[in-house]
Amino acid sequence: MITMSKQQTAVEWLVNELKPHIKTDWPLFRSIRSKIEQAKAMEKQQIIEAHGNKYKGGFRNDGNFFEEKVTGEQYYNEIYES
Repeated sequence: MITMSKQQTAVEWLVNELKPHIKTDWPLFRSIRSKIEQAKAMEKQQIIEAHGNKYKGGFRNDGNFFEEKVTGEQYYNEIYES
């Protein structure tokens, strides 16, 4: 079974797995670097669209209920951006 950290996308996992194999082959690295960035951008957009705009809520310590809108971009930034 493949395990990924909670805050790592599949593309980031793949890049980390490939790094040891390509870091000594700079021509190869340069040729695929732009494709990696394209894949990351595509994956980010897919995650944002899949999440969409949702509402989350709960009870505060004072017993009052709260609700807030969370966009797909906010979700992505909270989970995947450092």
